[in-house]
Amino acid sequence: MMIPRRTVLLGAALAPLAAPMAARAQLTIDMTRPNFEPVPIAVVDFQGDAMGGQIAGVIRNDLQNSGLFRSIAPGSFIEQNLGANSAPRFPDWRNVGAQGLVVGSIASIGGNIKVDFRLWDVLKGDQATGLSFTSQPNNWRRLGHIIADAVYKRVTGEEGYFDTRVAYVSETGPLNNRTKRIAIMDQDGANNRYITDGSTIAITPRFSPTLQEIVYMAYGDRNTPPKVYLQNVDSNRRELMGNFPGMSFAPRFSPDGTKVAMSLSQDGRTNLYEMDVRGRGMRRLTNSPAIDTSPSYSNDGTQIVFNSDRGGSQQLYVMGAGGGGDRRISFGDGRYATPVWSPRGDYIAFTKIMGGSFGIGVMRPDGSGERLLSNGFLVEGPTWAPNGRVLMFFRQQPNSGGRAGSVTLHAIDITGRFERQVPTPTDASDPAWSPLIPQ
Repeated sequence: MMIPRRTVLLGAALAPLAAPMAARAQLTIDMTRPNFEPVPIAVVDFQGDAMGGQIAGVIRNDLQNSGLFRSIAPGSFIEQNLGANSAPRFPDWRNVGAQGLVVGSIASIGGNIKVDFRLWDVLKGDQATGLSFTSQPNNWRRLGHIIADAVYKRVTGEEGYFDTRVAYVSETGPLNNRTKRIAIMDQDGANNRYITDGSTIAITPRFSPTLQEIVYMAYGDRNTPPKVYLQNVDSNRRELMGNFPGMSFAPRFSPDGTKVAMSLSQDGRTNLYEMDVRGRGMRRLTNSPAIDTSPSYSNDGTQIVFNSDRGGSQQLYVMGAGGGGDRRISFGDGRYATPVWSPRGDYIAFTKIMGGSFGIGVMRPDGSGERLLSNGFLVEGPTWAPNGRVLMFFRQQPNSGGRAGSVTLHAIDITGRFERQVPTPTDASDPAWSPLIPQ
């Protein structure tokens, strides 16, 4: 179920409750340290309504899945039934190993619910943050994501990414005759629904920075040129952007959402082009006899990274957003593909092919600091969470005969320490992460 925009109303921070102070370390984590340990955190079922346990479960799941927190099992809690309006017994929470404590209360107001939550710093013995939200009851899952984002930001000092969605290609049927539909879901795999009906082969979804729209390619059948569609994910209104025979990759939006960059094959050459989203005007960005594909804008919109075989093998290049000034940035062994610039601007993610294996890696925009985060039989298609700290990609496992098997989505943090599979109802490939959902 999709959640309408502006149905969640943020309130002011809750006033701190009086509590004894303890002169100890603060509730923080430094993700730049190579050997940081996950923060032990306790999330108590929210009081006042049966859905309080469900909201707490979403928060636990989000924080645990980030790899930065270790959720303490509720069965070990000494203090029970703790709401947002009571100060905790901090020694009880220190005894179970908690450094952070999340509590909340739910109240009915007309047809809406009011949710108050507090994050307590157990080490210091005081309130770290507290917020109040009003929303429709069916938005309980999204409230859990928003609260998890608030906890993440308070502890790490950076924006969270839990209140987001992911578009991907849902794959069903035999490997030689796949049905491919565009699906969309919450970042944790909940609220899955389909954007296309399977009557066309739909591939390579990409989110607009404005969140409201995705762009994707669709083939009526295997013998017709692809068409590129722009579709609103909430209203399902779809419009045709154009027919582009020979396109190698779906367009990617510029950071302001007004343009898309794409590769087009014409007269035996594959070059990069830029299209105005509304005016539909086109201009060519490269003019090379090589194959230039897979463009991705930098976070400030001034540069584009792409891959090209102009040097004899498939490598990564960076140029100005208007074309020109091309420079090669990848120099390792193997071939490089599907580069994606981080929303933070500090890294470029890519797929690397070496021999018979694939890897997902990152490097800095000047090509330095290259490192692989994950590898396997087939791993491909990285996409960034909006805070630039987590990547999602797809992984295909070999079956018992050594051939291509099931295809699944995976998320991994940029340290490469923590990888998890993201649940989907079908095989899934080519994920695209949304920005944070507007509140």
